[in-house]
Amino acid sequence: MVTTWIAARISPGRVGAVIGRNVGALRSGPAYWLVLVSGFFEPLLYLLSIGVGVGALVGELPVGGRSLDYATFVAPAMLAVSAMSGALAETTYNFFFKMKYSKTFEAVLATPVRPLEVALGELGWAMVRGSVYTALFLVVMVALGLTSPLGALAAFPATVLVGLAFGAIGMAVSTLMRGWQDFDLMSTGQFALFLFSGTFSPVTDYPAPLQVLVQLTPLYHAVELVRAPAIGQAGWGLLPHILYLLAMMAVGLLFAARRLRRTLTV
Repeated sequence: MVTTWIAARISPGRVGAVIGRNVGALRSGPAYWLVLVSGFFEPLLYLLSIGVGVGALVGELPVGGRSLDYATFVAPAMLAVSAMSGALAETTYNFFFKMKYSKTFEAVLATPVRPLEVALGELGWAMVRGSVYTALFLVVMVALGLTSPLGALAAFPATVLVGLAFGAIGMAVSTLMRGWQDFDLMSTGQFALFLFSGTFSPVTDYPAPLQVLVQLTPLYHAVELVRAPAIGQAGWGLLPHILYLLAMMAVGLLFAARRLRRTLTV
């Protein structure tokens, strides 16, 4: 059945129509804009308080054979968190509301749009939102001297892949939610990833068993993929992180499309 979905022809026009519906929601009033912009500030505040403030006490860390000041070490991790948060915010709470309460997807699927095209369109819109966050964050990093303009340009495609991977998983998880209370579990998991994915200290500082556990988590791969180009250490060693996130995106996207088809169509 999954093979049938992959082989089916996907219309870019129909996917674009789903994205266009979300763009149209921006014109409904200032409330959505406030929600959109607010998600940028949380990782920025963490960067300024922990990366810059606490960083003055920590000093430098050895990373990849060189020493980095703490703010430079933390900033790419906060960039990865920003990409994750932007994508998840759109593909969890908003996606769930459209699926469960406003019945938006039922109306969309009454047209020629297919479930996989709905999932692709929602993921595309999540990437628009996530890219706004990461682009603004990269500007701040360059302004603070935490990366070079070239490093920022190299890191941006990595943040796009991070957003795609987490956005796809966010949609998949949302199709399993029974109510708003279930999102508390997701928030707890997201916060645990935030703390223990090499964001605030090198993974090598953890005990050996915990290192293995951390290296299996998706945000660890996201942080490593974003940090390397931001500090000028990109290379073939990033390939496992790229493959991990691509697999995560594919599984999440196909699972979400399947669940939409089962839930909303006969």
